[in-house]
Amino acid sequence: MKPKLQVLEQTIATMTKEGMEYICITDIARFKNKDRTGVIIGNWLRNRNTIEFLGIWEQLNNSHFKVIEFDDFKTEAGLNSFTLTPKQWIERTHAIGIVSKSGRYGGTYAQKDIAFEFASWISVEFKLYLIKEFQRLKEQEFEQLGWDIRRNLAKVNYLIHTDAVKEHLIPETLSSQQIACVYANEADLLNVALFGVTAKQWREENPNLSGNMRDHANIHQLVCLANMESMNAHFIQQGMDQSERIVKLNQLAIQQMQVLIAASSAKNPLLRE
Repeated sequence: MKPKLQVLEQTIATMTKEGMEYICITDIARFKNKDRTGVIIGNWLRNRNTIEFLGIWEQLNNSHFKVIEFDDFKTEAGLNSFTLTPKQWIERTHAIGIVSKSGRYGGTYAQKDIAFEFASWISVEFKLYLIKEFQRLKEQEFEQLGWDIRRNLAKVNYLIHTDAVKEHLIPETLSSQQIACVYANEADLLNVALFGVTAKQWREENPNLSGNMRDHANIHQLVCLANMESMNAHFIQQGMDQSERIVKLNQLAIQQMQVLIAASSAKNPLLRE
């Protein structure tokens, strides 16, 4: 369950959908009147400034947004007879910035930027406290992410304990045929330098595995790969040919993997949990 925010003694739910952060504006509306949240949101939606803000946000972030329907709403906005619900807005414009959830824990959720705009309409003070609390939550999540990474490093350190495993992880020196090959993209150049195969070759060799080879790489390989990407960009700027770059990148991969594995085996404090 996603963590909740505490703003001026008001509990506010959050959720993530397709990589976007959403905040429950039904909970925000309760700060003004807990018995009339639907009316409060409806009054905000019928405001012309709100419609224009939502339309611009959708055009910037949603390629499937129906602009013609949005223009119809914008024309009607401000009229005494104009009413609009979150559900109507979502269904007619294919909007993604607002989400309507049903059920016990349902309500109307808005992408964080839109939720902050709604909070400002409710109370400028509430908006400022909401932003501060949301930032605190994000910092807490980043700290937890760092903890998880340290735990994963500890697991990797435990797994890498035999010479056989170490030798398997260290890349092999490329053959003359691999060096001479012209690779379709830079990603495959790096794949061959570190893993010894292209993405297509890996898929053919592992038909039962989902994702790609990088999804199955360990933390040491991912660290090495990030360094190789930086060095490859530097080599390209120097005008170095692909055949020369792949040799240097392969040498770099071998060297760095040896160092990373040695650091794990020696229980380097930097890699501890």
